[in-house]
Amino acid sequence: MKSRTKQKAELMEIAEEQIDRLLEWSEEVEAPNMGAVEEKVLQLRKVLSEKMTEAVVNNQAAVHPVPGPLCEHCGREIHYKGMKTKEISSWTGEVKLERGYFYCNDCKGGLFPPGPTVRGA
Repeated sequence: MKSRTKQKAELMEIAEEQIDRLLEWSEEVEAPNMGAVEEKVLQLRKVLSEKMTEAVVNNQAAVHPVPGPLCEHCGREIHYKGMKTKEISSWTGEVKLERGYFYCNDCKGGLFPPGPTVRGA
């Protein structure tokens, strides 16, 4: 897990990039109306929201669960297969989650904690 200081520094860098983009845009666009300003701010906020969501979720303890959980379908031990990235749609936008992935050789089910088992994955 990343330290709070490192997480904050990474998020501050992203926030500063978005602020710079907003200021550059405001210098390039002559007298934008309120709708244009809101659209640009929401666009840039979306990027920051996605990165903030990723940072918090990917830094949770469930990112690196202890190997050897039991398969929900057959009850046998499933095996750690390494880290996998999964992209999901959330209220804050498209988020890339990085998690330990587990696989059951017997029933061909996969586990991407904290999500449910997916058969035939």
